Amino acid sequence: MARIVIVGDVGGCAEQLERVVLPLADDPDTVVVQVGDLVDRGPDSSAVLRLVEEWLPTGRWIQLLGNHEAQYLGGRRFWPQELAVDDAARLNSWWLREWLRVAAAVRTADGEELLLCHAGLTLDTWRELGAPVTAATAAGLLNTRPEPLLWGYDGPLWAEAGSRLYPSWFDDIEALPFSQVHGHSSVVDFTTEGYVCEERIRARTTVDWAARHTVTRVSGGRFVGVDPKHGTSGAPRWAPLVLPDAELIV
Repeated sequence: MARIVIVGDVGGCAEQLERVVLPLADDPDTVVVQVGDLVDRGPDSSAVLRLVEEWLPTGRWIQLLGNHEAQYLGGRRFWPQELAVDDAARLNSWWLREWLRVAAAVRTADGEELLLCHAGLTLDTWRELGAPVTAATAAGLLNTRPEPLLWGYDGPLWAEAGSRLYPSWFDDIEALPFSQVHGHSSVVDFTTEGYVCEERIRARTTVDWAARHTVTRVSGGRFVGVDPKHGTSGAPRWAPLVLPDAELIV
């Protein structure tokens, strides 16, 4: 058992990563899982990559792939400012060494299984994977890097929470087989403390405005959103999602 610290999108905000996350990572009983989008938008993507690379060989930092990293690994290019050549090469090196994963799975202290991936697993993508019944199986299948599913707009790197991910499970009789934790997008605007989703999602959602987390309950489980929306300079307040006495199972 360990303390699992789940970190949302960093987006080039190295100071946020260093100030908030690294003190937690220093604890030898802690495993950090970062859900992707380390780079772009913020002031220093290079510094973020250098900081993370120091932790990857320890085995106590699990780095997931986001759509911003995927641009340099076979996904479509969409961000106008390209990373430095050395930083793009660093991401390719992580991918080849399998230091970059698509997904992870965690079991909480009360036995709940959580699938962690950048944008979340829509109903259709789950079915394309073969309808796995556990988070561990789903993570294992995603980590085989299935193409073209991996790069699609409704795939685990791109699905928007409010318009694609959550409604895909609301609109079907299929119950969510396991809970999910994702970054990438949010159903709220943390700056205005308002909702940016349809009413049926809002009705099922609770928000920790200080930590910048959302929990949306659906039949069979819940979605936990952890993207703090740092923007270009970093959120004024936020926190990782901390799971005490949990277990990384994939």
